[in-house]
Amino acid sequence: MGRVARRRVLLSGDPVASLGDYVAASGGEGVRIAAGLGPAGVLDEVELSGLRGRGGAGFPTGVKWRAIAAGGEAEGERFVVANGAEGEPGTFKDRFLIRHNPYQLVEGLLIAARTVGASRAFIALKRSFAAEAESITRAVAEIDAAGWAPEVSIELVAGPDEYLFGEEKGLLEVIEGDDPLPRLFPPYIYGLFASSPQMGWSAGRSLGEGMPAASNPTLVNNVETLSAIPAIVREGGEWFRTLGTAESPGTIVCTVSGDSLRHGVDEFEMGTPLSEVLVEVGGGVAAGRAVKYVLSGVANPVLTGDRIETPVSYEGMEAAGSGLGSAGFIVFDDRTDPTELALAVSRFLWVESCGQCPPCKLGCEQVTATLESLLVGEGTVDDLVVLKARLATVTDAARCYLPTQEQRVVASLLPAIADPSHRGTLRNLAVTKLVDLVDGRFVSDERQRFKLADWTYGDPATVNPLRLPPQRDTSTGTIAALRTAGFVEDFGIEDGAIAWHSAGDHAAAPERFVVAGSYRFEGISDPDYEEIVLALRNRDSGDNGVLVLAFGPYSTAGEAAVLNRLPRATPGPAGAPDA
Repeated sequence: MGRVARRRVLLSGDPVASLGDYVAASGGEGVRIAAGLGPAGVLDEVELSGLRGRGGAGFPTGVKWRAIAAGGEAEGERFVVANGAEGEPGTFKDRFLIRHNPYQLVEGLLIAARTVGASRAFIALKRSFAAEAESITRAVAEIDAAGWAPEVSIELVAGPDEYLFGEEKGLLEVIEGDDPLPRLFPPYIYGLFASSPQMGWSAGRSLGEGMPAASNPTLVNNVETLSAIPAIVREGGEWFRTLGTAESPGTIVCTVSGDSLRHGVDEFEMGTPLSEVLVEVGGGVAAGRAVKYVLSGVANPVLTGDRIETPVSYEGMEAAGSGLGSAGFIVFDDRTDPTELALAVSRFLWVESCGQCPPCKLGCEQVTATLESLLVGEGTVDDLVVLKARLATVTDAARCYLPTQEQRVVASLLPAIADPSHRGTLRNLAVTKLVDLVDGRFVSDERQRFKLADWTYGDPATVNPLRLPPQRDTSTGTIAALRTAGFVEDFGIEDGAIAWHSAGDHAAAPERFVVAGSYRFEGISDPDYEEIVLALRNRDSGDNGVLVLAFGPYSTAGEAAVLNRLPRATPGPAGAPDA
């Protein structure tokens, strides 16, 4: 029996390069039909569809829209925001959607604005999303010129790379010109430019300035959620319910990264087994390996490898003891150590915590420090008690969901941390944002390893973010590769320092570096190799650099001798210039 073809809604066909191409594929029909239905009719169709927010919470979209529209003029203006400030580790679907078809996002945003009575709409992207910003700017300009909804203005907002920019209350602060420090009340209670007190980090607009008391309810929807609206309005809510499951209708765009053979993004019907997603997008894991853990971003309990047949749906993932989140699946194979994984997640959340709520910032810090002690062999069984106690209070008085994420992810790994049979190989794990997708592999934000708790960045030559010990004696290894800014030759020891010539430049004096720190890990690039990351400082100029030595099974006595003679030096001051 032949395989049933996958039904795609948002990623169907080729990438859309122009408004003309979009219109040729029924683009714009949603705006036209919505105008005929009116706000009440659109609300009925969106509610009937069962669409749930694709940003992670899964709240019913129709219910949210109806709540924003309620109350009339007495509640003030209405605003609509497309949240494209994607920064959840393991997630790349919003940027992928914008690259594939920015027009469906803009059309969905216009339909939403008209439905809730907003005359101003915003699309929020991170400042680093240059390609996506260009696509959105082009799409907005073309649709404006076509006159689809002249009464609605759309503004593009570029914000910082901080994780909390993607949190809806922090996002509103950025639109108003402040840092992404979440305000106390959600957007549907106190929205953009509200003159009533919203208890953000900075004062809102004062009633004494002659502004009317108004809460300005603001609709914030994820890029994927809004991108689904044109098809729902065009085809009808009942049609959308023919896809997916009863509790999770429609499709969802999934990201797969980590230890899978490939990385990528694709669209699946809700209810598809996770194993199918991991194979179709990621190609599974390497031969001889098995899936040990899957993280759905850093907001849900870890899913163990024996649960990967779980349906990709809100109810399916919840029944398995995890959560769907934004369907960004990070795969970890059977080499993974649960303590190192918990530490990588905890460190990310501690660093990205804004510090407004002390139980969160200080609690995440203590959890991170305790996990680190356990990882390097300095912890005791009492530390597990400390972890449980701190996780129980980390959410106290929280303004946002971040400390709950810490609680859910780390607590889910505690049983494995306590069981020696679950220990794995230390692999220099880091939980980071995804920067780009290149040739079937995601580029990670490696700067995250050196990001500090005050949102500044430390010097890679002096910051060892995970304080890891050597894994084993590498004196019998072989130098299989050298990676620096360029290729090097004549690697060796000269005058008590590591020295080499730049490739093809033997006439110049060799560059000499001393070692400011060294960290050894197994299997970063290849499971058969061990890598030593050396933080180096140029002995003459003081510049910093990083050298990676890969040691594999083909040893030579000469190369082993080089390894054994590596010099050590006192680390330089923090904040030294990067090479």
